[in-house]
Amino acid sequence: MSRIPIRFRLILPFALAMALVLAAMGFFIYERVGHELLRSVDQSLAAQLTESAGHVSGRGGLIDRDSSDGPTIAQIEHADGTTTSSVPFTLPPLLDRRALRRGLSGRMRLTEEVAGLHDQWRLATQPVRLASGPAVLVVGHSLAERDETLDRLSREFLFAAPAALLLAVLAGYGLAAAALRPVEAMRRRAAVISAATPGHRLPVPPARDELAALAVTLNDMLDRLEAAFEHERRFVADASHELRTPLALLRAELEVALRRPRGRDELEAALRSAAEETERLVRLAEDLLLIARADEGRLPIRREPTQVRELLERVCSRFAARADDLARTLRVEPTNGTVVEADPARVEQALGNLVENALHHGAGAVTLSARIDDGRVELHVMDEGAGFPDAFVDRAFDRFSRADDARSAGGTGLGLAIVTLIASAHGGRAKAANRPGGGADVWLELDEQPF
Repeated sequence: MSRIPIRFRLILPFALAMALVLAAMGFFIYERVGHELLRSVDQSLAAQLTESAGHVSGRGGLIDRDSSDGPTIAQIEHADGTTTSSVPFTLPPLLDRRALRRGLSGRMRLTEEVAGLHDQWRLATQPVRLASGPAVLVVGHSLAERDETLDRLSREFLFAAPAALLLAVLAGYGLAAAALRPVEAMRRRAAVISAATPGHRLPVPPARDELAALAVTLNDMLDRLEAAFEHERRFVADASHELRTPLALLRAELEVALRRPRGRDELEAALRSAAEETERLVRLAEDLLLIARADEGRLPIRREPTQVRELLERVCSRFAARADDLARTLRVEPTNGTVVEADPARVEQALGNLVENALHHGAGAVTLSARIDDGRVELHVMDEGAGFPDAFVDRAFDRFSRADDARSAGGTGLGLAIVTLIASAHGGRAKAANRPGGGADVWLELDEQPF
């Protein structure tokens, strides 16, 4: 059944239901017409019976041929089973002994086959009293016309019902095809949509129905997919550029070092420069691997109760020498014994990226602090520099994003992107803002663990 096209799956139940309705309607009409025709015959027999009862003791015949409607027979049958005054006179007894006894007790109607006559006959009886004793007056009317009418009705129905069923099925198929035409239009459009045809969308039917809602939903999905494809293309392009720059520098350093014989100091300087570019490549590869794991939902997180102050002080110790070289100050504000349920290594990595970003792009003192807001712990890294450009704040956490879009200033543009991935893996998020007094404030949110 599942392999049958949906149009036929819609039509088959409809055709079956229509056939049942037509059959039930035909049976009802047949029975109703048959009943009405029989009632008409009974009315005619009642009139004939009354008229014939008046002729029983007279000289006239039992049946007035001029007033009778169709083939009619009549007979008087005595209590002992003998008959008199039969019309036609060759008519055999119409009632058997059982029917005769019932006829003597009152009026009745029955349908019988009469010997020597064709078709079925509708008989009506009435008890009468003759000089010779009690008897039964029997009047009969042929049912041939009724049977012929019913046969004609059944033949007409057997011809009309299949025709009506065929017309209904064709009309239903047309309606189903019209209803599914928007689906076919969407299918044809979807067949040509690919990554090479950005901006193409499915046609939305004008009617505000389920198909229109489906088209809108699918178009929204295409918007998200196109944005994801564009994001991936940009990510691959930026990653390729970031990898090409240190590789080109590394190659250039090695080529220069091998171009002619050099002294120990020159070779050592070339190797140190090559080592720096290699370290940059290693960091970039690690960052890309972490992002790939996060995109696949496989970023490993090992949660444990962690003292926030110890976490901030370890990050501060890591960058103390770097801050001294830049004549900058690193400090940690009191945290009041705050504890979080988090992966200390990942959170320390995120905070390290924020401190690295503040030392590289900011100015003045760098402050690490913790705040509690509505059951969430916010770990802040603030500096006293110029802050973020207003147009850059909303995309500060995008991959390979830089405020000046310059690639010569160092860094990979992945630091803040990794921060937001680590925050998301903990069920939180990362945010950035400019401080009212100047400088940038970047933080990540984590759940507080009550103790």
